Amino acid sequence: MAASSGEGKAARERHDASQRAGEQGLLFGGSVSPLPDDVGFRGPTACAAAGISYRQLDYWARTELVVPSVRSAHGSGSQRLYSFRDILVLKVVKRLLDTGVSLQQIRTAVEHLRDRGVHDLAQITLMSDGVSVYECTSPDEVVDLVQGGQGVFGIALGRVWQEVEGSLAEMPAERAHPGGDSPHDELARRRRVRKTG
Repeated sequence: MAASSGEGKAARERHDASQRAGEQGLLFGGSVSPLPDDVGFRGPTACAAAGISYRQLDYWARTELVVPSVRSAHGSGSQRLYSFRDILVLKVVKRLLDTGVSLQQIRTAVEHLRDRGVHDLAQITLMSDGVSVYECTSPDEVVDLVQGGQGVFGIALGRVWQEVEGSLAEMPAERAHPGGDSPHDELARRRRVRKTG
């Protein structure tokens, strides 16, 4: 059965966009499918996938550079849970730091990435001259930056997405519990009630 002209046009536009991004090497095969909003990864797993130390993770959370969006730490013994997107951003921050970009410029870039939809992230290339960070969504934008002397290196977020996805494939994820309490928090609460009651 033939698709309607509207459906055909939309499919052609998606194919054309995919082709343009594919030329740049941004997208990988298959669709971008993030995990559900209540599924996350603990700090040590996020560190391993992003290639950072726990000290960096903790510092970036406390300074609100990259905060865990599934569950934040709340008291002694509680565990932060980072979403797939959080870990993607952690890895991008690490790469930008490794190339000498200032934390102030990285913070600006991260704030901009937070405003983007998940599907948009896979099609972005971040370019930098070591001082400023630029967002490119097409091969023409990359060429313009390079010809203008502004782009020294680039980070294709689609490639970073693939790397993070591969790293997390065998690592344990967990669901955030309603109200942010883990089973351990609930158990501790019950013990306190028993002791005082």
